[in-house]
Order: sequence, then C-alpha cells, then structure tokens
Amino acid sequence: MSSGAGSTIEESAIGAKKAARLQRLDGILGPPLCALLSIVRFLNGPVPAERKPRSIAFVKLGEQGSTVLALPAIGEAVSRVGRDNTFFVVFSENRKILDVLGTIPRENVLEIQTSSIAAFLGSVLSVTLTLRKRGLDAAVDLDFFARSSAILVWLSGAKWRVGLHSYFGEGPFRGWLMTHRPRYNPHIHTRRLFHAMVRALDQDPSLFPAWEDPGRLPAPYRMQVAEASLASMRKKLDVARGSGPAGPLVLLNANCSDMIPLRRWASDRFVELARHILDSHPQATVIFTGAPVESVQALELARAVGSPQCISMAGKTTLEELFALYSVAAVLVTNDSGPAHFASLTSIPIVTLFGPETPALFGPVSEGAISLTAGLPCSPCVSAQNNRLSACKNNLCMQAISVERVFQEVTRLLKA
Repeated sequence: MSSGAGSTIEESAIGAKKAARLQRLDGILGPPLCALLSIVRFLNGPVPAERKPRSIAFVKLGEQGSTVLALPAIGEAVSRVGRDNTFFVVFSENRKILDVLGTIPRENVLEIQTSSIAAFLGSVLSVTLTLRKRGLDAAVDLDFFARSSAILVWLSGAKWRVGLHSYFGEGPFRGWLMTHRPRYNPHIHTRRLFHAMVRALDQDPSLFPAWEDPGRLPAPYRMQVAEASLASMRKKLDVARGSGPAGPLVLLNANCSDMIPLRRWASDRFVELARHILDSHPQATVIFTGAPVESVQALELARAVGSPQCISMAGKTTLEELFALYSVAAVLVTNDSGPAHFASLTSIPIVTLFGPETPALFGPVSEGAISLTAGLPCSPCVSAQNNRLSACKNNLCMQAISVERVFQEVTRLLKA
C-alpha cells in the first residue's frame, strides 16, 4: 500500500512501522491476488450495459488531506444517488474528517481496522458483506495504484468499478479488476481527477483509456464552524495566551513526528521563523499546532523560540476546535500534509511548503493558499506512478526553501 498520491496509508495517523508493514503486504500479496481475481472477473462475463447506479461507494483508506480533495467527487455522487446511498470505506484512524464534515451519514462510513492482521481481515470481511447486502451498484477507487483498495472494490460486489489502470507500466500492476479503467494523468490536480472518476461512470467502458470531459468542478467547499467549537477554542486560547497581547495569531504546523521526514522543513527553521515573526510583529502570537503524538516536540519548539508569545496547542484541540482555530487565525505555515487541506476549508491564508511532491497535483485549494517550492530538477520525486517510493535520503528540495522566503510571505499576508 502506498500513501498521498499513491498510498492508502496516512502515516501520521497509523504509525510509520504499521504503514511500512501494510505497504509491504500490499506489494507482496497484492499482485498475485489481483491477477487471480482478474481471472475470476473475466469468467464472470461482460459488464452490464446499463450505467445508472443507485448507490456509490468510495474506497480511500488513508490520507485525510486527500479526503478533502475528494469532496467534489463525494458531492457528485450525492447529487446522483443521494446521501443515504453514498458510502466511504476508510481506515478507522482516518474517518474523523468525514464525521466532522458530515457530507454523508456517519453509518455510511465503513471502517477498516489496522490494529492487527486479524482485525484487518475481519473488518474487510465485515465491510464487503455490508456493501454486498446493500446491493452496491458502483464503486470508485480513489487510492490510485494500491492493490488493497482495488481488491476491496472488487470484493464489494459493485457492478461498475472505476479505478486507475496501468496500461504500459505507468503505475504498479493491479490486474483488470475495474470495469472502467482510466489512465493516471500526472498533469491534472488530484481534486479534478477524483471528480472525473465519478463522471467516468457515464462512459462506455470500452472507450478507455480515452476519457471524456468531466465538466466543470464545483466551487471549493467551505465549512461552517459551529459556535460551540469557536467558544471552546477561544476559551483555550485565553488560557494559553494569558495576559499577552491580543494581536494576530500565526499558526505553525511543523510535523514534529518522524512519519514523513522527506516532506519536513527542518524544525530549527520553524523556530527561526517564529522569532522573525515576533520580532517584526510584537503584538502577534505564534502557535505551534500538531497531533497528540507531536505534543512533546511541539512544546520543545515553542520553548526554543524563547518568548511567552509563542505557545503550543499540539494535541490540545479536537478536530472541530482546530477548524475553529483556523477560522480565527491570521495565517498558517505548514509542511505538505493534511492540515494544509483542512485549513483550506476555512478562510485562513495558507503557506504550504512542497518538496518531494508538487502543488500542481496536491496543493490545497483555497483563495488564500500559497505553495512554496524550490523547483529543483529532482523534485517532485514521489508520485502515484512509483508507489510513492523515493531513494532520496537528503531532502535538498525542502532545505532550499529559506526562512527569509517564508517570512516574506507571512509578512505580506499579515499586512494584507
């Protein structure tokens, strides 16, 4: 199993070792299983001619940030078959974003467990039986070239199955489990790709890899933050800031854990950036954000800044409160990770730092979003086509993004 562009694993949620183990299983067991099930598929006969599904399921096991990019696709499915007939299969650790957004009923979010191999296999059986009992008509695989998601789509019993196909080695082998097999286009944004994959259900399967125009994308989704979440967040901010100045809030998401080292801007640069911001904007408060597993490191970074106006809220907020924090803050600086996409659902200006991946495919979609990249000839080095694997041991692409360059963007946004 792969991640982000091609992976089904959100490492920051389920752990690096577990992610690596699942990825190895996907690489070892996936190809022969896909080949075997492809034979079964051909023995089952031709694809049903009628293509008007009454129910649609998505398989996107990991990457909560990519789930945000799938919102237009989910909206397209809901417009076709209704909320009650739209389903989403996801790792249990990554369902929270779907629950908070509420685009489909909570009971339609079907969980795959990763706590153990037994739990994984048991939940796969439970999910596939649930979808089969529902008489699922269509399934869309949003996990790029992961074999596990392709197998899940096949096991769902869906009559029509949409998923990326490797025609001439453009990506890892996944057999011929899909009825609708578009090719991966590395030149269009992932948000548009996901949306087009739902619209692909309208097309005659025999026409692929030729792919008709999917039409215009809907406007970016904007969530309404609940007043209770805003009130709770303001109370926490009052406690954390104490008697300090009530100036603009600058959020720094440093991704302190060791889950995605290639995508990480160095921690000492975040500390230096925080100092620059406070020196030039004495009324500001800098807040380090992050997941609970990053709370200790984030607190260390805040203390290293050496100012009472730099604090850490990592691990101290619910996801709902994090959205509230985004809605009242002035700017967010983040590595290429889920928080960039979460923040894009609010009005906060975002500065996202890209290196191993490209904002052309995975940049957050927001009017206030700025993506910084060094543009080195080796970047981007990971994609859906190479299963998100890289031989790089030295992320020069991130090191080449200077503190001064990021500071200039933050200053410009604070003055806007």
